[in-house]
Amino acid sequence: MKMKYAAYPYIIWLIVFMAIPMGLIIYFALTDASGAFTIANIAQTGRYMPVLIRSIWLATISTAVCLVLAYPLSYMLSRMQGLTSRTLLTLVMLPMWMNFLLRTYAWMTLLEKNGIINQILGVFGIEPLTMINTQGAVIMGMVYNYIPFMILPLHSVMVKIGKDVIEAAQDLGASPASVFSQVILPLSMPGVRTGITMVFVPAVSTFVISQMLGGGTNQLIGDIIELQFLGNAYNPSLGSAISMVLMVLVLLCMSLTGFFDDDDVEDRLI
Repeated sequence: MKMKYAAYPYIIWLIVFMAIPMGLIIYFALTDASGAFTIANIAQTGRYMPVLIRSIWLATISTAVCLVLAYPLSYMLSRMQGLTSRTLLTLVMLPMWMNFLLRTYAWMTLLEKNGIINQILGVFGIEPLTMINTQGAVIMGMVYNYIPFMILPLHSVMVKIGKDVIEAAQDLGASPASVFSQVILPLSMPGVRTGITMVFVPAVSTFVISQMLGGGTNQLIGDIIELQFLGNAYNPSLGSAISMVLMVLVLLCMSLTGFFDDDDVEDRLI
């Protein structure tokens, strides 16, 4: 009975900060200025399909880069112990303690035409490169800001892979490639799926990174949504409709991840 009462604060939190805002988004998306039901707002989202596709594409690339970079690092961290492991994990999380805008401003300083990177290249006689206001800069900003969300889930899963399991595979004659493909990778897949979800979801909906590092020619779907609520083209109904479409997309991705998790559980039971 006491456990039941202890859940009330969390239920209230979910209602106030999740259920009500989502209900408002659905309401505005399906009504016009007079409050009458309409699907015109949903129909208008079709003109922003190229922006949505670009957002998905850049988020997918950023997620893939994060996975490639984070996987070996997470494995090395999981094999370390004591002070070394704690220190390196702290260094991974240290950028997350700073303001998101401050971190992105730092990359503007690094990537601009007269920035630090081009100044270093100039010492070696290399002409300044155009790095700011490009899709590459947007991807770099996403990777830098979101890679800790890939490292931490991977590390939390890999640290549970016992050395005795790896040694047993090696004693049975498995090559390093076989140990990785048959032991380490399958056991680390829950962390891979969690990391992909935690990176892809904020990357596909970001707007600060694209505004500061991508310029006006690399708008993402998050920029379009912000303009509908805060820009000159104030239209909360259309902004809510685009938000709802993006929310459905994210929920589909999460459902797909959950589907594979269920399959893995069934395979283990079999």
